[in-house]
Amino acid sequence: MWLLALEAGVAMFILIFIVWWTMFQGSAPETPPKEDKKPVEQTTDSDKLQ
Repeated sequence: MWLLALEAGVAMFILIFIVWWTMFQGSAPETPPKEDKKPVEQTTDSDKLQ
């Protein structure tokens, strides 16, 4: 009986190890470049009247 428990434990360890190993594989997803936004020009009420 202990042999079955040992075998199940080893199989579980291998499964978890494979999932952990492949979880960090591959390239990171590329993020789109940030757009350079120009600052918004502030106007005053007197500028609008002219």
